[in-house]
Amino acid sequence: MNNHTNNYIDREKSWLTFNARVLQEANDANVPLLDRFRFLGIFSNNLDEFFRVRYAAIRRLRHENNETEKILGLPAEQLLKEITDIVIEQQSESLRILSEIEKKLEKENIFIINEKQVTKDQESFIHDFFIQKVAPSVVTIMLNDLEEFPLLKDTSGYLAIKLVMKSNSSEEEIKYAVIEIPNTINRFVVLPSISEKQYIILLDDVIRLNLNSIFNIFDYKCISAHMIKITRDAQLEFDSDLSKSLMEKISNSVKERRVGEPVRFVYDQAIEKDTLEFFLKGMNILSSDSIIPGGRYHNRRDYMSFPNLGRYDLLYRENLPLPVPGLSLEGSILERIKKKDYLLYAPYQSFSYIIKFLREAALDPKVVSIKITLYRLAKNSQIVSSLINAAKNGKKVTVQIELQARFDEESNISYSEQMQTEGIELIFGVKGLKVHSKVCVIERIEEGKVKRYGFISTGNFNENSAKIYTDVTLFTSKNEILKDAAKIFDFFDVNYRVHRYKHLIVSPHYTRSRFNKLIEREISNALSGKEAYIKLKMNSLSDFKMVDKLYEASQAGVKIQLIIRGICCLIPGVKDLSENIEAISIVDNYLEHSRIYIFGNAGDPEVFISSADFMTRNLDARVEVTCPIYDPEIKQELIDTFEIGWKANVKARIHSADLLNRYRKRGDEKPFRAQQEMYNYYQNKLDVIAESVQ
Repeated sequence: MNNHTNNYIDREKSWLTFNARVLQEANDANVPLLDRFRFLGIFSNNLDEFFRVRYAAIRRLRHENNETEKILGLPAEQLLKEITDIVIEQQSESLRILSEIEKKLEKENIFIINEKQVTKDQESFIHDFFIQKVAPSVVTIMLNDLEEFPLLKDTSGYLAIKLVMKSNSSEEEIKYAVIEIPNTINRFVVLPSISEKQYIILLDDVIRLNLNSIFNIFDYKCISAHMIKITRDAQLEFDSDLSKSLMEKISNSVKERRVGEPVRFVYDQAIEKDTLEFFLKGMNILSSDSIIPGGRYHNRRDYMSFPNLGRYDLLYRENLPLPVPGLSLEGSILERIKKKDYLLYAPYQSFSYIIKFLREAALDPKVVSIKITLYRLAKNSQIVSSLINAAKNGKKVTVQIELQARFDEESNISYSEQMQTEGIELIFGVKGLKVHSKVCVIERIEEGKVKRYGFISTGNFNENSAKIYTDVTLFTSKNEILKDAAKIFDFFDVNYRVHRYKHLIVSPHYTRSRFNKLIEREISNALSGKEAYIKLKMNSLSDFKMVDKLYEASQAGVKIQLIIRGICCLIPGVKDLSENIEAISIVDNYLEHSRIYIFGNAGDPEVFISSADFMTRNLDARVEVTCPIYDPEIKQELIDTFEIGWKANVKARIHSADLLNRYRKRGDEKPFRAQQEMYNYYQNKLDVIAESVQ
């Protein structure tokens, strides 16, 4: 099968279709109003990253390779144009949604006002706020006389300023300036309430209202300010200086990232033509770049932190994380895990068990070593704090930290320096391979012998993202699994040796071939008339060879169910190709992130959890870990959770070749919102235990 026939959906367009699902949530009248703002912010943040990474990569390919059609399926120039067209349409839709949400908020007595709508009292409050809080942070640059145009950062929003000077001559003198909107101050300024009405003004408009305070030394007759935003290529470039450490190289290249090539320029479409041309020319942005007209405000990712104003009635009801049956945050967690395996499904259940595990290991006199992989960490990470605590207690702590976790490089470098200072041994992975696995192994001396305990997860060990990302973590003391896990750390140390693993499936050496064998077994079972099915839950399916393998299984009669949140290059339901494949995406209050893989195995299903999606990079170019589930109760629990997701008919969209994001039809069925039903499932488990105790 040729890689670029009509048998595949283009990866970039599939991703943009995923982001359109996020926009659907912002547009959904059933979503609470303030959460609709949050989805708008997520949509915008996603788009920023897409341009910094994917769009930038295609743009580089266009410059470096004449045969982009073979790689992309169509000329790079055409794909870039098609992406820009889709984004312009999505941006327009997002502006319409923003306007609609603001109107609905007014009915709730919440008013977002601009600088022209303020009362005298509000103007006085805003002026004081500007002088006290904003003015000291504002960076303003006059542009006309500069030899070189200043570098605009892609993490900031800017106001493009045009001053028309007073003059006696017939020719107008125009001065241009740029103001960086400070990102150290909350973008949304809450004004004093007026008789139960709440008011918010954007920081941009606080600055607009006070332009004269900034430019009063100039004799101008009129002034205008329009927002602009630039997105830069986020690719890290490493120098080849052998005398520099990896940490130093990454630190330097992160600094270089801020001067990356511009890949997108967004502007307020009300800007004057001459001002726009001045900035495009100064920033060396060509008409072939992605230039996107937008509304008055950009950097709408800030809407992710829109103030709640105490209006919890306009937010999703928060489900408090549930306890894991049989595990306590009070007693010894290691003693419990010694007796049986446990599964934690965050955020339905509390992430605190992971912290508790590490805190206990740090203090336990019998624990001699802790080994863990870290990818993305929370701000003020309790994970790092626990590991430092362990090192201070004399444990041998080994941390494999991924310095190249995109956009977390600076944070991870800072944590690395902190841990090194405390005597923690750091491993910076394997050259050419990102370490994306989520593994922890501790060693404890029991009756003179080494006993291992550990956990393997589908998500990052990050207590902040664990509140919004759905992920599963297996706690185990099974030596066969943890012996394999320990070998992964040996591989980090001596990576020219390829280890054999008896239980874990590890990328880059074994994942592709093992999944192929699991699919081939289902094909063989189907052809023999045995029960054959595959149920896969993941974030992305973009590897064409894996898509082909699933097509092959479908043609053999294997029933395949896919829950894929993001990119899906496979086209389901095509006669003689994929008619036995169904695929849905669930986008809701939590970000679906768990990877759960179930293979029918002729009635004795095999179940796995994994850090890997079916993407080429996860299969061939990263260190990933897929873990088999042996405990019968946990195996059934994961099958149950997959079935709950599969029944979704409220937040589930159908993957299809036309990329229309159609909601799954409900028919006569009752509304079934999978994420709420998942919480109910775990609540019911607790209720059953409570009843049996009474």
